[in-house]
Amino acid sequence: MTVRANQHDRPVNDPHAAESALSAQQLAAAASISVAVLTVLVERGLVEPSNPDRNEFAAVTAVRLRRMVRLRSDLGVSFVGAAIIADLLERIDQLERG
Repeated sequence: MTVRANQHDRPVNDPHAAESALSAQQLAAAASISVAVLTVLVERGLVEPSNPDRNEFAAVTAVRLRRMVRLRSDLGVSFVGAAIIADLLERIDQLERG
């Protein structure tokens, strides 16, 4: 089975995606998760802040995080599994753009 991103999501490396920074609260809201869950994901290295000192995230991180949440919901995989799948899908997207 091929898992693809929702057509409304832009790939993480999309040059048209906004380059603005999001707070932890904004990112959590964008991905429909709690700040507590986001904190755990950051602690586990599954989501990385663009500026750890200020706890800011690149706006494109929301796309990846929404994808991870969707994979977890749709396929029942853990966040670790969802992060691996998201990494692989991003690599496939990069190869296809070549």
